Amino acid sequence: MVTLLHPTATIHPNAELHPTVQVGAHAIIGANVKVGPETVIGPNVVLDGWTEIGARNQIFPGAAIGVEPQDPITTGAHSLVKIGDDNQIREYVTISRSNRADEVTVLGDRNMLMAYIHVAQGCVIENNVVIANAVILGEHVHVESRAFISGVGEIHPFVHVGRLVMVAFMHQITRDIPPYMLVEGQPARVRSLNRVGLKRAGLAAEKEGQVMQTLRTAFRLLYRSGCSLEQSLEKIESLPDNEHLLHLKQFLRDSQGEGRRGLTPGKGVENSRRDLMLSALEE
Repeated sequence: MVTLLHPTATIHPNAELHPTVQVGAHAIIGANVKVGPETVIGPNVVLDGWTEIGARNQIFPGAAIGVEPQDPITTGAHSLVKIGDDNQIREYVTISRSNRADEVTVLGDRNMLMAYIHVAQGCVIENNVVIANAVILGEHVHVESRAFISGVGEIHPFVHVGRLVMVAFMHQITRDIPPYMLVEGQPARVRSLNRVGLKRAGLAAEKEGQVMQTLRTAFRLLYRSGCSLEQSLEKIESLPDNEHLLHLKQFLRDSQGEGRRGLTPGKGVENSRRDLMLSALEE
């Protein structure tokens, strides 16, 4: 028998809640919702549609998950929102399911979505991602693990944000951001490697020093060499491989494929001397 439920909560009898789930005042939980152990559902939360939520998540007041997409045409399609474990979903976050049958909107594990974030239909957010307040993710945005997206911004539909990317405050992202990069400005431009994020990930340690050097070389070939994209990709392919460079190379190849938006440009060769000096100071 489910316990720890506020008496004003409305829970459909077909909903599946683990006995350790806590539900706050005036929350509404629909018939096709499943919630795993030790998850805390705050006051006025709405869980609807076909929604599966894992263990130890914290869902703060006013969040709406599994609701119909923000689309002029709603189909009522059997589509899923799937949320993993140990996430923090803060106040008034909205996570939509899709208009397309059998399509899944995914939030992985150990992510933090701050207040007033919208995650549109078909988005995929991997693991250990932080998204700050008031960010809109358009439909089918894919955010890879350990990205950090600062507040007050928009990511256009079908954009891919790479692993360990840092996006600065007040952004409008219209193209893919390669892994390990730092993006800032209006319009958004790749400024440098995300050196702080890479160091926090352990890639500045002595045994990983060669990895950092290879990624620096790849960044300079992409954004500071003055070569065409094709020439830069050809030179990057010849660099000595490691796990992180292989991931970057695959991302770059995929970004040129059908249905992708291409790469976010850099700040231009004219800024290379200043940025390389900053890079030397920060290392």
